[in-house]
Amino acid sequence: MNTIRFGTDGWRGRIADNYTFDNVRRCAQGFAFYLRDKGLAERGVVVGYDKRFASEHFAAAVAEVLAANGIHVWLTQGATPTPVISYSVVAHGAGGAVNITASHNPPMDNGFKVRDPHGGAIDPAGLKEIEARIPDVAGVRRMDLEEAERKGLVERFDPAPTYLEHLGDLIDLEPIKAAGFAIVVDPMWGNGAGWFPRLLEGGATRVLEIHNIRNPIFPEMHRPEPIPPNVNGLLSRVKEVGANVGIATDGDADRLGAADEHGAFIDQLQMYSLLTLYALEVRGWRGPIVKTVSTSSMLNKLGEMYGVPVYEVGVGFKYVAPKMLETDAMIGGEESGGYAFRGHIPERDGILAGLFLLDMMVQMDKTPSQLVEHLYNLVGPHHYGRVDSDFPQDRREAIRERVAKAQPSQIAGSPVVRVDTTDGHKFYMADGSWLLIRFSGTEPIIRVYTETTSKERVPIVLQEGLKIAGLA
Repeated sequence: MNTIRFGTDGWRGRIADNYTFDNVRRCAQGFAFYLRDKGLAERGVVVGYDKRFASEHFAAAVAEVLAANGIHVWLTQGATPTPVISYSVVAHGAGGAVNITASHNPPMDNGFKVRDPHGGAIDPAGLKEIEARIPDVAGVRRMDLEEAERKGLVERFDPAPTYLEHLGDLIDLEPIKAAGFAIVVDPMWGNGAGWFPRLLEGGATRVLEIHNIRNPIFPEMHRPEPIPPNVNGLLSRVKEVGANVGIATDGDADRLGAADEHGAFIDQLQMYSLLTLYALEVRGWRGPIVKTVSTSSMLNKLGEMYGVPVYEVGVGFKYVAPKMLETDAMIGGEESGGYAFRGHIPERDGILAGLFLLDMMVQMDKTPSQLVEHLYNLVGPHHYGRVDSDFPQDRREAIRERVAKAQPSQIAGSPVVRVDTTDGHKFYMADGSWLLIRFSGTEPIIRVYTETTSKERVPIVLQEGLKIAGLA
């Protein structure tokens, strides 16, 4: 029997290897036990899925298990963006959600995400409780899906109308429709397909979608993660058609990537800082900012400028969402391109984040590159880079120990002034730069990140990070 462990955002595995119907059913049974113990089972569960191989069948297997445990299931009629699934929890007053998705992972993977009654990620303690309740195959209850539907235990539904109505409360789309923008949207063969055309139709703005059909091998990209080189097709198309902006959502549409009017990528740290500036300067919001250790120090500078606190947590929305709820944060986000907003759900939403970027362009009458320039005028230039490196899995603990023992006095010529071990090892340097080394919680890789004030230093700092880990 495979031991199942929940990482940064749920459990992910290789399809037909450890990600099997038996193991998905085991996870569903563990979640059913957890809901019963927490007094949430009677509220029902939303179950949704992405466009990966067999996701709809894995979701049906989850519904069968929950129904056999007497838990009412709202099963989405089709592949649905993660934020729409999460909002459906709130709309139905459900006890939680199960989402069959591996988000940005390679094509061979699939995943099992769980959500709480707020539509947000369940905190690490709760995930440990679910893990502890996962039985072996013999302990799984199961009811045939057709029987569950006849008994009213499984109800198929369209989650779009309530989500779209809620978006109308969060943003006025008419100025964006009237702006006459040319927008290229890349849903990366995933769940974001069709949403921006639907939201922005009927005005002078035109939306051109690429990669907008289901294709679970994700051609023309390594994976459906909205960062280079996966977005190179988007960047090229923006330049080719002379678009005002490019928008990419990842496989389950909870992350945002973007291109400026020149076809240059707006990196995730720039984007989170722009969205925070939008909230502060355009919307006039005030309240805490929640950021992971892997994201930008520009957020700290904006917090100081506007007099709002900044909270730093570990990587993953299992840390961000609880902190947002605890502090009534106005915004929360992470380096991966996921951003959440007060008044919505404590969940990443690539669709709403993209709309906010478009609204920022309208309200500030600036192109995307001018918005980045405006940001840098306020907080100074910041340059970001990340390397994802494979490593021999039998060396994992040796690498962890090597990084933990590392005590560099300087990195790339700048003295190290502080080390943070909240999640991995983050080295702060005297010139304001930082270097973070941590194992991924979703894939068997190690990530090395940096943010510096000099573009030329980015590859140098990343290389030193790989050397600290013994991988260069």
